[in-house]
Amino acid sequence: MGIQLFKAKYEVDECLAEIRECLEVGWTGMGFKTVKFEEAWKEYTGLPFAHYLNSSTIGLYMAVDIMKEQYGWEDDDEIITTPITFVSSNHAILKSHMKPVFADVDETMCMTAESVKERITDKTRAVMYVGLGGNLGHYEEIVKICEENDLKLILDAAHMAGTRLNGEIPGKEAEVVVYSFQAVKNLPTADSGMICFKRGEFDEIVRKKCWLGINKDTYSRSSDSGNYKWRYDVEYVGDKGHGNSVMAAIGLVQLKYLDRDNAYRRQLVNWYRERLSKYPDKIKLVRIEEGCESACHLFQICVDKRDELMMALNAAEIYPGVHYANNINYRMYDYAKGTCPYADYVSEHTLSLPMNLYLTYDDVQKICDVVEKFINK
Repeated sequence: MGIQLFKAKYEVDECLAEIRECLEVGWTGMGFKTVKFEEAWKEYTGLPFAHYLNSSTIGLYMAVDIMKEQYGWEDDDEIITTPITFVSSNHAILKSHMKPVFADVDETMCMTAESVKERITDKTRAVMYVGLGGNLGHYEEIVKICEENDLKLILDAAHMAGTRLNGEIPGKEAEVVVYSFQAVKNLPTADSGMICFKRGEFDEIVRKKCWLGINKDTYSRSSDSGNYKWRYDVEYVGDKGHGNSVMAAIGLVQLKYLDRDNAYRRQLVNWYRERLSKYPDKIKLVRIEEGCESACHLFQICVDKRDELMMALNAAEIYPGVHYANNINYRMYDYAKGTCPYADYVSEHTLSLPMNLYLTYDDVQKICDVVEKFINK
């Protein structure tokens, strides 16, 4: 198998016990474990609301869709976003018939405050901030910019499960926070996510919209008493976006070990940095701002000949990745070509080194040996 970029580490016996309970009760859908996981996530993050979803992708779409509707935004109004992200982030804007306006990134791999300021127009309604790799970059500055310009803040926290800023889980400042619990994330399930609105009325709306617009979910109808539990209304043309109890069962177990696992990820990063920071002229390491305790979902480096280095690593049975190609290069976003020069650079020069929890100190040294040999040849 070699050394994989990601390999989820599950507490298998505990996960199976939680799933077994779903099967014995005979309820694997929405409710039961999903409700319990929502409560556990609110307690862990300190966020006031949480709705469990089948992916963070549907969460991002719902975040934009609901705010557009509730705040009266119009088609082609603008949301400032990053080109260095998975396409889910920007597709959510486009699917809502709004326009992604791309701000450039820097060595943190996150949007810069200066670039965001430059993109604000009379059509700007929100900023979608992506904490890439678990890093927060210039988050505090972006929060201030949003406050000063009456812009809504959407925090795409797909990589940020467990990230802290000055000891606190960030996100209370945002209008909505969306997390991913996809198969290779820091808190892995097969695939799921969580949407955390600041406002209770928006939490109520997303629960309906993620169940086809129905105003009473199947779990509520099954547990209601009385003769009218089968009656419901359909208030929206919604989507099928809610999570299920099997995935939530896994999430409940993995949440207990999230901080422990993230601590090991930070140890892996420290081992990488000890070796690779010796070559500042040949390797650019992602900068983590003061006060950020990153979840370290990724460890990224920038080198001159990225693709050749990837082949050298593959030859040694080491399998890195790329996070991410510049979204502006995709046909639906190519109207923004040339607007984000540093994003153009990192898109061609950045790779993500393995960060799976089965890595050992010796594995990291082996990976660094290959990188060093390549850059010094």
